[in-house]
Amino acid sequence: MPPVDDAAGDLPVTSSLVVPAAALSWRFSRSSGPGGQGVNTADSRVELSVAPLELPGLTDPQRARLAQRLADRLIDGVLTIAASEHRQQLRNRQAARERMAAVLRAALAPPAPARRRTKPTRGSKERRIEAKKQRGQLKKQRRTWD
Repeated sequence: MPPVDDAAGDLPVTSSLVVPAAALSWRFSRSSGPGGQGVNTADSRVELSVAPLELPGLTDPQRARLAQRLADRLIDGVLTIAASEHRQQLRNRQAARERMAAVLRAALAPPAPARRRTKPTRGSKERRIEAKKQRGQLKKQRRTWD
């Protein structure tokens, strides 16, 4: 039987990286926005924190990539994601988990291969020169008048 609270437990990021539940740190606070009478009592805003550079199972290149790509988001080596768009705490917890996994997945993605430079084809060069000549002819026709 699946757990009732699927916002708890390990956080799968990629097929090779799973953030253990013990590495996740939760904070709850009152959320701004709509909520009726319960808005002043329900701690529905969620902050999920993790120290990504200390996660087990990361290779040295992955650690370096995380440090470089998340440098402006890390505060004392901790990445924090906040979610307050839902009225229920559970849904905010799920949203924070999904967002955390997406941020880590994007930061771990290998860099795109460098673009291979290519030379313009002979036909494209000829078309460019021909277009320049036509443009010059048009301007030349504008200059002459009877």
